[in-house]
Amino acid sequence: MIDRRTFLTLSAAAALTGCGSKFKSYDGPEVTQIVVYKERRRMYLLHQNQVLKDYAIDLGFAPEGDKQHEGDGRTPEGRYLIDRRNPDSQFHLSLGISYPNAQDIEEAKALGKAPGGDIFIHGRSPKNRRKGADWTAGCISVKDGDIEDIYAMVREGTVIDIHP
Repeated sequence: MIDRRTFLTLSAAAALTGCGSKFKSYDGPEVTQIVVYKERRRMYLLHQNQVLKDYAIDLGFAPEGDKQHEGDGRTPEGRYLIDRRNPDSQFHLSLGISYPNAQDIEEAKALGKAPGGDIFIHGRSPKNRRKGADWTAGCISVKDGDIEDIYAMVREGTVIDIHP
């Protein structure tokens, strides 16, 4: 038989299990498309034509224009897919964007440059919370709580359209 103090300690531990977890569940309508408007600094999760959620975003450190090559600090524009999930991201959680596509590769090649890669939608993580707007190397950043929702809602293969 356990004493009262041990019982209360175990009860408190059990109540906290799962609290603060970055992994949420979602059982609503399927997210069929993500639409990003860079100029508005907004991202929308859609089911068909219905907006399910929208989020404020930060972009690359050179937010104007389409990404042209590795290191330019721009966020790409165009149609891509969510192609991977990273639960262990240094930016809390992240969803990979299928940049570069064939057109991006050709455009960078014409400049004599590499197109780059590793473009994600991700959180901020503690070390990046004090950075101002548009601080990434070309990714789309949202608040950590927002990426938890997005990560739960969006599946691999979801289309993402990124507009100027």
